[in-house]
Amino acid sequence: MNIYVGNLAYSVTEDDLRTAFTEFGTVTRATVITDKFSGQSKGFGFVEMANSSEAEAAIRGLNDKPLNGRNIKVNQAKPREERPARSGGGGGGGRW
Repeated sequence: MNIYVGNLAYSVTEDDLRTAFTEFGTVTRATVITDKFSGQSKGFGFVEMANSSEAEAAIRGLNDKPLNGRNIKVNQAKPREERPARSGGGGGGGRW
């Protein structure tokens, strides 16, 4: 099961996430999402757990609990939505 983890302190690492969730079961992947230009954490991440019952226990056990000084938000990740392609043009249009 893929789990969304939000409200992360910028200091939280993938190892921190893995350690917190391993208390509830086997973690197959832990990822902190970072800005592609600065490398700075965006304040959220994802944890993948193979066993659904362990993942549910982790969600219940960690949601709204502190991790590195901030209460994290933990829930089942929703599938990524397809977003329309962005056009590269400038704004405004139609004035001339």
